[in-house]
Amino acid sequence: MLTRARPQRGLTLIELMVAIALLALLLGLAAPSFSGWTRNSQVRTVTDALQSGTRLAQAEAVRRNRQVVFFLTNDAVCAATTAPAEDGAFWAIRTVPLMAGDPVETLQCGQLADVANGVAIDGPTAICFNSVGRQVANASPGIGTTTCTLDADGVSVYDISATGSNRPLRVLVALGGQVRMCDPARTLSATAPDGCPA
Repeated sequence: MLTRARPQRGLTLIELMVAIALLALLLGLAAPSFSGWTRNSQVRTVTDALQSGTRLAQAEAVRRNRQVVFFLTNDAVCAATTAPAEDGAFWAIRTVPLMAGDPVETLQCGQLADVANGVAIDGPTAICFNSVGRQVANASPGIGTTTCTLDADGVSVYDISATGSNRPLRVLVALGGQVRMCDPARTLSATAPDGCPA
């Protein structure tokens, strides 16, 4: 009786090499867009943290019925000695002294650029909110020599960007206390509700 030889199953070495080469090509094509997506996600994370921190400061001012200051810092420790820093990697919220000698309290702290290295924040070092949640100017908010100032239109602007990101974002804090995130590459309109005002 003759038996038929079974055909062998599996891949030849040539087929395996072709499959690996195609996989490497596809990964090479996907890597740049994945890198850009990662950088855009880091910008979004920092923007969300900044927006949440400013909203929390405003809510604390209303809740405590007193002025509070939101400021950027490089101190990772949330303490009464936390010092302000321009373009800081962290944020802090502190009560503003009502009079000389009034003790201040650091209410809350959070991370910004520390969670996403290489993300840059450009904007005011400090913003003050009064007891009704409105943004106010204050020459001595109790955080060293840093002051809370208002520009001509009363809007504080934070621009967040990163090298390798193609989508910078902006946080606007209006005089009335409205905190809004927007895309500076787009102009606010009915068809672009995520755009920034002109």
